[in-house]
Amino acid sequence: MTFLEKRDLAARMAELARTLAGPRNLNEVLAGVASAALELIPGVDTAGVLLIGKEHTFETVPKDASLTNELHRLQMQFDEGPCVQAALGDLIVRTDDFREETRWPQYAPACVQIGVLSGLSFKLYTSDRTAGALNLFGFQPNIWRGEAETIGAILAAHAAAAILASQEGQQLEAALSTRDRIGQAKGIVMERYKVDDVQAFEMLRQISQDSNTKLVEVAQRVIDTRD
Repeated sequence: MTFLEKRDLAARMAELARTLAGPRNLNEVLAGVASAALELIPGVDTAGVLLIGKEHTFETVPKDASLTNELHRLQMQFDEGPCVQAALGDLIVRTDDFREETRWPQYAPACVQIGVLSGLSFKLYTSDRTAGALNLFGFQPNIWRGEAETIGAILAAHAAAAILASQEGQQLEAALSTRDRIGQAKGIVMERYKVDDVQAFEMLRQISQDSNTKLVEVAQRVIDTRD
């Protein structure tokens, strides 16, 4: 990579970082990462993010990437392939030529039949609910150079950060909703039984414990029966 190419890459990465930091939803960020991979990494003909959920569910971002979605679907069908391996295990999974690939006896021939000969996958994020990988595919074999893995890893870091931020935002939203429902239920109990807020909370907590029911569910029942 020449000096000018490195400078252009640095400028593009800085622009990408600013863009991803903006107020966009998760799917927009992940679609932007896939688009950047197509632009920045030579030999990438299609790219996308695979998100794997519970019970073998999966989602491809961007949603309109039909070829990438098919490549992901085949991996979930065969339960093998670089995207699944990266999402659930290895940090980087590279295939220089699917015609010579022996790790995935069902998936590799399917890729060749479609016309995809190379793949590069980067682990994004794993929790007890979701696994993710940034996946790059090429129509030509033996196209990946060292800078491909470097740039891909940087893009994957952006995507992983977006997923983490989204999860934290969802957790915060859920926590605020829970707090508000418990507070509302406390107010109803205080008014109905003429007790203070400490006593009201203790009443809710005791019912939760006695019935082996989550406190927020007890609170919701109080709210639903306030009339």
